[in-house]
Amino acid sequence: MGLLQRAIETYDANQHLAGEYREGHTPLAPVGHLLTSANIEVTIDCDGKFLAARRVDKGEPKVIIPVTEDSAGRTSAAAKMPHPLCEQLKHLTAENNYYLPQLALWAKSRFSHPFLNPIEAYLRAGTLRSDLLSSVSTLNDDDLISWRVVGFSDQEPACWKNRLLMKAFTDYYCSLISNREKVVCMVTGSLEVKAEQHPKGIIPINGNAKLISSNDKSGFTFRGRFDFDWQAATVSYVASQKAHNALRWLAAEQGVREPVGTRTFLCWSPQGISVPKPTKSLRSTEAPPQTRPSDYRDSLATTLLSYRKDHRLKGNEQVVFAAFDAATTGRLSLVCYNEFQLPLFLERLQIWDSYCCWNNGKYGIQAINLRDIVDCAFGTQRNAFLETDERIQRLHVQRLLNCKLNGGIFPMDVKESLVGRASTPQAYEDAIWRKIIRCACAATQKYHYDTKQGGEEMAWSLDRQDRSFQFGRLLAVMERAEADFYYKTNETRQTNAIKFMSEYRQRPWTVFERINRQLHQAYLNRIEPWQAARYERLKDEICKILCSLDETELNQPLSDLYLIGYELQRNAFFEKAQTNENDE
Repeated sequence: MGLLQRAIETYDANQHLAGEYREGHTPLAPVGHLLTSANIEVTIDCDGKFLAARRVDKGEPKVIIPVTEDSAGRTSAAAKMPHPLCEQLKHLTAENNYYLPQLALWAKSRFSHPFLNPIEAYLRAGTLRSDLLSSVSTLNDDDLISWRVVGFSDQEPACWKNRLLMKAFTDYYCSLISNREKVVCMVTGSLEVKAEQHPKGIIPINGNAKLISSNDKSGFTFRGRFDFDWQAATVSYVASQKAHNALRWLAAEQGVREPVGTRTFLCWSPQGISVPKPTKSLRSTEAPPQTRPSDYRDSLATTLLSYRKDHRLKGNEQVVFAAFDAATTGRLSLVCYNEFQLPLFLERLQIWDSYCCWNNGKYGIQAINLRDIVDCAFGTQRNAFLETDERIQRLHVQRLLNCKLNGGIFPMDVKESLVGRASTPQAYEDAIWRKIIRCACAATQKYHYDTKQGGEEMAWSLDRQDRSFQFGRLLAVMERAEADFYYKTNETRQTNAIKFMSEYRQRPWTVFERINRQLHQAYLNRIEPWQAARYERLKDEICKILCSLDETELNQPLSDLYLIGYELQRNAFFEKAQTNENDE
């Protein structure tokens, strides 16, 4: 199935919420309606007499208003295409008023509603503008007027909350267009009344851009293949309304929405089940920190087990992932689309979080957010933050999402960029560099898992027989020995091990000998004896492993695994269970 079918399925599954206002949620607009911001609320009684008016606060929720196809998509010819009920002041008070005749036809139809006659009677009295001037300090012709009608004991007075009024218009408008030509709807497959226009403004960040549109009658958009533009995509009115309203609802509130510049990622279950954000970690940030890989992965499994239990999953639920972007303000593109069975979706999120993760100090092991990966790989440091060009960010976030959800290999170019940046610490502030290091290790671990080159790197023991890994350990040991001296003297200088990290990656043995010589000359005899002894013990242990490998490769450039060795050894210094320094 496709996007519009899943959107209609979503609408049908949540139809009981259409027109309902809930605290903290955006309402789902019924067929023939849209959400917009009201500027002035006018209250009249059941006889059409003015009672009060007030300016609507900007923080108040948007209102649901009835619209026709023409009024919902109107531009310059707005005066001849008024909204059926809530409308701008200039259209309600215009001399050539197209609004009142349209309202009168609805009021006289068999789909009328008790609110319509009082509103019509009040507007025909012609006192709206003067009444507003006496109640509202300033007026603007573009102010949208919403209505509240009191005096009907069985009716919700606010027109934007009255679901009976909403149903009355839906039925009325569907009856008006029922004499249109019926076509085979490409979305539902049934013979229905076709839509002549489709809603705009689906994704708020993309303005009025449309998913389905055609206004080129002189070019070659459809000429040569069809006689009329609508023949290129025959979609029924009801199907179009349901699909677009559902997508607008998902983008505004209910779906897992992640905007990246002009690109918006939507992820949702048509059955109405809440799904995790694919750009974020599965585990809550409030979950107890885990420092051991096995405990962390057990915690992930527990999180998913709890999720399945809470939602009482049957196994046939689905998840839809879609990415939208707009090159112009008029056209909205579906740039990526995929469907998953919910168990498979959760499994792939779990696999990603199990390997694209790293130790984050007191917070324990954490999966890395996709935006953080992109920022660390391609961002520019500004004001103690990494900022990434919007075009680069949306491109690579989507690449990582595709990899995460489709089970692909972690992009090698992203991994290499992270490793390269992590190897140049002098280019960044320390806190940013530490973040880059974590991202680089997580990406390296995930890449090696994907390519089956190393397995569970994070669970490696420190005696791993890999040259680059052991040289990484050696770098951490040299860094710690010099840092012990700076801690004693309350200095914040950068250690030689970190200062020469980029060169160390290219010629590890040469740089090791140089730094080792400096440590013996300037630092080891000035720190605590047990600290110096620890350095010598670990250095000898690592060199023994290195010398057991191919000695001809000792000074060859290091692979990305040196960062894994460096981080694991560095973290080991902070684990009390690993070493009891007082005993030493």
